[in-house]
Amino acid sequence: MSVNLATMLREGTKKSHTMAENVGFVKCFLKGVVEKKSYRKLVANLYFVYSAMEEEMERLKDHPVVSKIYFPQLNRQHSLEQDLYFYYGPNWREEATLSEAGKAYVARIREVANTKPELLVAHSYTRYLGDLSGGQILKKISQRAMNLSDGEGTAFYEFKDIPDEKAFKNEYRQTMDELPVDQQTAEEIVQEANDAFGMNMKMFQELEGNLIKAIGKMLFNTLTRRRTPGSTELVTAE
Repeated sequence: MSVNLATMLREGTKKSHTMAENVGFVKCFLKGVVEKKSYRKLVANLYFVYSAMEEEMERLKDHPVVSKIYFPQLNRQHSLEQDLYFYYGPNWREEATLSEAGKAYVARIREVANTKPELLVAHSYTRYLGDLSGGQILKKISQRAMNLSDGEGTAFYEFKDIPDEKAFKNEYRQTMDELPVDQQTAEEIVQEANDAFGMNMKMFQELEGNLIKAIGKMLFNTLTRRRTPGSTELVTAE
């Protein structure tokens, strides 16, 4: 029995999506205010999150559900390593650490991989589709805000093995609609995707202290005062 999982995920995570885009750190980012110290901490967290997700998906690549959404061309671990080298230097492995919210996120990925692997679909969807959807815009914002040359510190946003991102996203969604899951499992995947949004939000919130220190409380309050509707679809999946 097939369910329209891609549609269920899109509709079922709209509220979480809007909430994620209204976290102060994200609002500042989307308005072009990006501070290097807090940004590199985000890159470090993402490195550990993607490493965990990609290790588990590789391990489960023969699983009846996970195998269908296992696309190694999406992998971000290597590109995040390049970015960490840029931001932290050759000792990045010692300097890049995982925050408390990052630890909880990684632990949840490991847990679902060991107890209910089909829920990895939610984590894959939440991160990768968002990367493909908003990646190029976020890359341009990062370059402008941190005065980066092309190819410096933004490898995370570059999908060199996916020549046509729009076509790939369509293929990915179609694959999700054909997954061998029943209605109940599909609903659990949507719930897990909402939880994944929550985990992403906690990581963003942790970075606000650094950002406020760098730009000042007044500017931060000015940039984040108004609630914006969830229309940009830049933070995570669309």
